[in-house]
Amino acid sequence: MKKIKRLIPYEVGLYEDLKDPHEAALYLNAAFEDGHPDVILLAMHHVAKARGMTRIANTLRVHRVSLHKMLRKNGNPSFRTFLSLLGEFEIQLAVASVKRKEAA
Repeated sequence: MKKIKRLIPYEVGLYEDLKDPHEAALYLNAAFEDGHPDVILLAMHHVAKARGMTRIANTLRVHRVSLHKMLRKNGNPSFRTFLSLLGEFEIQLAVASVKRKEAA
């Protein structure tokens, strides 16, 4: 009988990668390119979890549970908190112009 290899959840590797600011920036850029707020919040949640949710909550002076709620689906962090999170992730927000989609 063949032995079945034990699988490792994808989150383990993901969280390890997201500890690196460059990898986290690439991950968040992909979320921003998607453009859906829930995708962006999920990506922010993954980066926060990788960096230590409790530590980040303490640094931002918010309760850990509140941070989880802000970054969950339909969460609504303030822009100030959003920028503070990016700073904690050692990531800077940049803007660029985009062409509008023409009406069909």
